[in-house]
Amino acid sequence: MSISTQPLRLKTALKTYPHTQALKTGELTAPAVELVFEDIEPIHRAFAPMARRQAYDVSEMAIVTYLQAKAYGKPVVLLPTVVAARFQQGCIIYNAARGKLDVGSLAGRKVGVRAYSQTTGMWVRAILGQTCGVPLEQIEWVTIEGAHLEEYADPSFVHRAEPGKQLLPMLRAGDLDAVILGNDLPDEVGLEPLIDDAAAADREWYALHRYVPINHVVVVTKALAGSNPQAVRAVYDLLCRGKATVAAENTGKPDGLLSGYDALRGPLEETLAFCEQQQLLPRKLTVDEIFADSLDILGDAAR
Repeated sequence: MSISTQPLRLKTALKTYPHTQALKTGELTAPAVELVFEDIEPIHRAFAPMARRQAYDVSEMAIVTYLQAKAYGKPVVLLPTVVAARFQQGCIIYNAARGKLDVGSLAGRKVGVRAYSQTTGMWVRAILGQTCGVPLEQIEWVTIEGAHLEEYADPSFVHRAEPGKQLLPMLRAGDLDAVILGNDLPDEVGLEPLIDDAAAADREWYALHRYVPINHVVVVTKALAGSNPQAVRAVYDLLCRGKATVAAENTGKPDGLLSGYDALRGPLEETLAFCEQQQLLPRKLTVDEIFADSLDILGDAAR
């Protein structure tokens, strides 16, 4: 007589995207696991609980949060798959009603960002520093939140706004010269992209770097990886199958949903370099160290 086995139920924090929709509706399933989705909006509210105390079995996580978690020895394991990526040059805006501002005049100015460790902020600073030659440490960075990792302390040129302050009202009032925003970019007359023709600048960036800047990846707990590698393989396979459902509509576009060790090695090496340059990591990390956490589990299936 055969014994039926129930799938392992995994507490999961994952935003609804076109490529995760089928996982969340149950259209795509795997015999080994059942993903039990938490309702978290916005998804970045899941990152600190996952990084600090592993609140979920499987979680979406901003790439900078993951890299800090890894550097601080948190028991989370990266799956080599990107679930959110975007071009970033339109994410820094200024108040045109208060006069013209350009990248060449940012030194000595106040630029707001939700947290210095926010991934969008890291990418915008990387673009300003590498592409535009802006001296990042000569900018006064103003934040309204701390990092997702409690151990991390901001550099000396970063200052916290007064409690209760918000970025857009500060920009409108002239308390900030520019702000960096992500999914919450406003459609408001007078608030303009700092980088002229950001879309063209993004195309130039892609032509040079050949990947879309990584925003969010997926991690699992080290406990799950150690106790049930089959479940981790099933989760990774589900994520890849989800991406396959949108492959046709993304044909011909830059691939923002990279998967596999080979595809991610170059982008992660550069991401690590940007994080080091911006004093975001307490120690040096390598891609090999990051990949080692899951390589024995996923192996050739994630090449």
